Amino acid sequence: MKQRSRGAVRRRFAAITTIGVVLAAGLVTTPVPVQAAEQNLILNGGFEEGLANWFVNNGNANDSATLAPTTDAYSGTGAALVSNRVTTGSGPMQDLSGKVQAGQTYSLTARLKYANPDSPETKQFFATMHYGGGTYTNLVSVVATRGQWAQFSGTFTIPAGQSVSTARLFFETPWTSAPSSDPHLHLMDFTLDDVSVIGAPPPPTPSKTIEVVGKLPGEHNPLIGHKFGADGFGFVHGGRVYMYLTNDTQGYAPDPVTGISPQINYGDINRITVISSEDLVNWTDHGEVQVAGPNGVAPFTNNSWAPGMARQVVDGEEKFFLYYANGGGSSNVITGGSPLGPWASERTSTLINGGTPGAEDVAWKFDPAPLVDDDGEEYLYFGGGPASTSMPPAERFNNPKNLRAIELGDDMVSTEGSAVVVDAPVAFEAGHVFKREGRYYFSYSSHFGGNDFGGNQTPLPGYPGGGQIGYMISDDPMSWPKETYAGVLFPNQSQFFGAGTGGNNHQSVFEFEGKYYFTYHAPTLNKRINGNTTQGYRSPHIQELTFNPDGTIQQVVGTYGGVDQVRNFDPFRVFEAETLGWSKGIATAKVDGGSTQFGAEAPNLVVRDVDDGDWTALSSVDFGDGGARSVTAKVRALAAGARIEVRLDTLAGPVVGTVPAGTPTAQWAEVTAELEGVSGVHDVYFTYHGPAGEDLFEIDSWSFAATGTQPELPVTTTVQARCLAGRAYVAVQARNDHDGPVDIALETAHGARSFADVAPGANAYQAFGTRATSVTAGSATVRVTGSVDGEDVTTERTVEHPGVDCTG
Repeated sequence: MKQRSRGAVRRRFAAITTIGVVLAAGLVTTPVPVQAAEQNLILNGGFEEGLANWFVNNGNANDSATLAPTTDAYSGTGAALVSNRVTTGSGPMQDLSGKVQAGQTYSLTARLKYANPDSPETKQFFATMHYGGGTYTNLVSVVATRGQWAQFSGTFTIPAGQSVSTARLFFETPWTSAPSSDPHLHLMDFTLDDVSVIGAPPPPTPSKTIEVVGKLPGEHNPLIGHKFGADGFGFVHGGRVYMYLTNDTQGYAPDPVTGISPQINYGDINRITVISSEDLVNWTDHGEVQVAGPNGVAPFTNNSWAPGMARQVVDGEEKFFLYYANGGGSSNVITGGSPLGPWASERTSTLINGGTPGAEDVAWKFDPAPLVDDDGEEYLYFGGGPASTSMPPAERFNNPKNLRAIELGDDMVSTEGSAVVVDAPVAFEAGHVFKREGRYYFSYSSHFGGNDFGGNQTPLPGYPGGGQIGYMISDDPMSWPKETYAGVLFPNQSQFFGAGTGGNNHQSVFEFEGKYYFTYHAPTLNKRINGNTTQGYRSPHIQELTFNPDGTIQQVVGTYGGVDQVRNFDPFRVFEAETLGWSKGIATAKVDGGSTQFGAEAPNLVVRDVDDGDWTALSSVDFGDGGARSVTAKVRALAAGARIEVRLDTLAGPVVGTVPAGTPTAQWAEVTAELEGVSGVHDVYFTYHGPAGEDLFEIDSWSFAATGTQPELPVTTTVQARCLAGRAYVAVQARNDHDGPVDIALETAHGARSFADVAPGANAYQAFGTRATSVTAGSATVRVTGSVDGEDVTTERTVEHPGVDCTG
């Protein structure tokens, strides 16, 4: 293995065996281990699907090339042509992170050709692995002859101690410091085809499911107990609070025996988690936004930390702007059509970087926090990190001048003018501004001293200590002299949550229905998993913010109790099952299609990884004086005999209804259960039961029916799009769960059929042919008519189905 530093000068060493294997310096070769169940880890290695899963190596800032499909293939109809290379390493790359394993041996083959008549007759090429940072290893080499297809063929062993959290394979010519001095020799175009990496299959994905109760019933902090999230930015829109979070869960991988995960790796985080609530206690999980990385909305960025959100009307169109830190070196923004997206990038380069006027001396150009003032003017606050070494030590410590404010353009994706210094005392990072009664409040996280800040010193009287949230008050959003400092807003969280919860923090402030709220993070969920030792996985918290008569802020006290619930929860609607007051042992995942509650363009999640004894709960659900007579769940049954018990007030409270969820069709179905004695305001627990050791079901949504409405006939409905003999059809099934016979009508865009006197427990089924080779996503309507207590009742269900293509 050869390690290479990222910088202007990079040196490479490679020892190549006669079969083209490059071994690490000092590595002892061992016999190739016996491999079982080998498979090809490369996707689309023949480029028959165009460039899917391939991109240009971007491991260094200077790497750049053009990757295009070509029909000049060694085999098949497709290959990849790389041209306009800027560095020798600028070649086709595929991400094998999570696929390859340390200590395993793999065989690699590929075909390569170059044809530039001005290039030498022969040229050496490498297949190289980038393990992140400056660690590159040449795996297999070949000496190609101009105009002829050459074949890579060799094996390589990944050292047992090598971290493979990042493992990206690419093809290149031998490194040189100045390739542009002779581009025909170093930067020739080349074509790649038939790439394979054969070896042990990828290891099973470690379960990220948190099996402990991380948010205790009755407590409102942390906000969620089934995943992590940090740097919370609160944003209010349409009667909901949206919280945008650094996705700490991305690297969480607990050991299956000990339950303890390795330390968090911030360098791998390239997604942002979104949750929302209308009452500040029951939070809906909207999943993650793939912001950065090769498959991200903004693939020219690598990381997404410390998000910030703003809304503005641009050229008559309402838009939403999600700002984020691209590591410590820059910040960027993507644009959405709603607080939940869909997201797109209006930029092709970062918004804040070394070229931003006024930011040249800022070490960390990150933590972007937007402010849209009530006069329509837009601002962005950013920065942090070590103070300039040109300052005297006392100034570096007390007034490091490492934060900035800048005006945004009217398009919200550009800046105007030069950034100005925010002279926040003992500043470190996490600048954020909100406005109240005509005055601007700037809060930030303070540093911990050390060499980056002139050594360990005692701050000036009144200045914040290490890891605290200080704040300033100004009449001008672009003027923050040190004299505007007002005090400590929030002490370090370890003061409130004890051992293992210290470190720096990141905050925001939002106003919701006349009150102000303060967001922060603490590793409280991580602590409940592991005791007093934590691995840096943080969780979002909220406390109410109160003010003194002179406008200064009363210091916030962190509590597990959190904030009061703003309003009771309304159950008489369809709402997402991943809306959680409390939970145990479940996870969430995105599925195809939009959200029933939030619209077709919003992501849809389901509750999954449900085992016997798991549960979810809602806080303060208001069933009114009339009460609820039934509950309907949209579920995908996975295990026979599974059921959902609905309980009131506590986990061991009375069972008021049981939802049958144990017909394992593996298709989505709506199942209804009658309720008894449900009225008034209650905490509601859904407890999950079924065969031990099996995934029981997935849940998409809930809805309750009020007692005063027409009773519903219980029916289980499924609809599927399938293929038969190359033609698509839509199959609809409805099972009568009523205690008497019913009439059932099935309707689709492709036809309708009615069934009379369907017996209890019997099914009505029809496959509607389309005579087409494909069918788009759609829905079926199931109409059930029968008698309840002598009254004729009709229940109608609409069930969606995905599309299907039968040409493949």
